[in-house]
Amino acid sequence: MKIETGQKLLFVGDSITDCDRAKPEGEGLFGALGNGYVSYVNALLTAVYPELGIRVVNKGISGNTVRDLKNRWQDDVVNQKPDWLAIMIGINDVWRQYDVPFIKEKHVYIDEYEDTLRKLVTETKPFVKGLVLMTPFYLENNEQDPMRQTVDQYGQVVRKIAIENDSLFVDTQAASKEVLKSLYPAALAWDRVHPSAAGHIVLARAFLKEIGFNWDRSKLE
Repeated sequence: MKIETGQKLLFVGDSITDCDRAKPEGEGLFGALGNGYVSYVNALLTAVYPELGIRVVNKGISGNTVRDLKNRWQDDVVNQKPDWLAIMIGINDVWRQYDVPFIKEKHVYIDEYEDTLRKLVTETKPFVKGLVLMTPFYLENNEQDPMRQTVDQYGQVVRKIAIENDSLFVDTQAASKEVLKSLYPAALAWDRVHPSAAGHIVLARAFLKEIGFNWDRSKLE
């Protein structure tokens, strides 16, 4: 397991991370971490590695783009002083180009996306012990679908920045691919974006794999 005893793991992103988490601070009891993959990650870390006492914080905000992350980065990330930081952002940067095509000011095109994400990552990496970059995803099996193609391009940007910064990388689109061989996309996300419980488990599993989580770990080995 890459995350060590007493460390703080912070997730930042959009609605897929948010999932009705508590505001302003997404941590603690009574659903404070939301009802998505962040809560599943926290539950599994607590149940399987209880002696590590890993502190999980959810700072996702529904509707956010990377531009929004930049505007709240100091308060919601830097000031939190996490040991580990996980970032998943990009679906709204793409989606607004398709669902409100005439409202250009809501669009975050790929050059701005790459420049902004790279700046946030490179400036923050020296202050954290671990960084996990997660791609945006669009659960559409047709890889020629215009929005799926655009999301894949943004995902390649995330991959490139992860490599540049020697960070862990989670390809969330690839994580869903095997499941979608047997299921129609709506079974994982009714609108191909916001996951069902099963879809969030796919995300949690992909994240946990990258941090070295051992599903078969014996008690306090």
